[in-house]
Amino acid sequence: MRLVTYLDARGFQRAGALIEKDQLVLDLQVANEARNGSVRTAFASVLALVEAGEGALDAARALVAAAPASAVLARADVHLCAPIQPPPQIRDCSCFELHLRQSFAAARRMRVAREPDPEAALKAMNTRADDRVIGTFNRQPIYYKGNRFAVIGADDDVIWPTYSKVMDFELELACYIGRKGKDIPRDKAREHIVGFTIFNDMSARDAQAIEMVGMLGPAKSKDFDTGNVMGPCLVTADELGDPYDLNMIARVNGEEWGRGNTREMRWQFEDVIAHISRSETLYPGEVLGSGTVGNGCGLEQLRFLKPDDVVELEVDGIGILRTRVRKSGV
Repeated sequence: MRLVTYLDARGFQRAGALIEKDQLVLDLQVANEARNGSVRTAFASVLALVEAGEGALDAARALVAAAPASAVLARADVHLCAPIQPPPQIRDCSCFELHLRQSFAAARRMRVAREPDPEAALKAMNTRADDRVIGTFNRQPIYYKGNRFAVIGADDDVIWPTYSKVMDFELELACYIGRKGKDIPRDKAREHIVGFTIFNDMSARDAQAIEMVGMLGPAKSKDFDTGNVMGPCLVTADELGDPYDLNMIARVNGEEWGRGNTREMRWQFEDVIAHISRSETLYPGEVLGSGTVGNGCGLEQLRFLKPDDVVELEVDGIGILRTRVRKSGV
């Protein structure tokens, strides 16, 4: 299934599913009333559906197969939120080594750009701090916790934070936890994934350059309203198939800026789940980001966004997450 959350005419969130090549939206609660003559609490939201478990998901699949006409809306007529908005928790992991290496190299070039001899300054630069991060990355999964209340969806704009002049996108795959668990062994971790979506982890690079020196991870470079874009849908794991052979493409204003593939993940979601769940419970609806795929952001090529740019992030089997970045009040 391709689950979505959309806003109805009164501004309330509704649980639905994309059908007919994503051109239509099926309202799951309305479909259930039409087919079964009842209201089901599991269809109150996509989060409620995930929390209700496999039986409820099977019931939703039956509704999608039947698709009663009274429950069908045109995709163009609805406003899509993130599949789960807000999610119970966001953890954004770092799973692509190429992104780390290229980002560190680009950041070093930015730091020496105003030196009299940038190339000489670059060669003389101490890279031990970057090397330590790479070393840690290769020993275990690393991640930070994001702002779940800053999550928006496919039909929302990103509002440029007032304190930043250097904005960037980040192309990620994200998985949703579908089953509560703790101390989950790696070979059982796939059973705890209900589905996947595209994650655009927006970043204020100038703020990031300042705060990362404090060695506590990203803060205001990531934490601003509308900074976490997810969608356009939650594709259930059974429909997506192999999540580790998906092409990922980033475009800005129709121009391709970069591409990669999930087969390049140093740490897979099973590794991340096993690591995070040590002595800690994971709950249905939580989001785990893959981190940025190599070539999946502007920083890696020292290109950055401008107001009113349109970012398109495409992942095989999920679709395109299209987002406009605009200044507040514009």
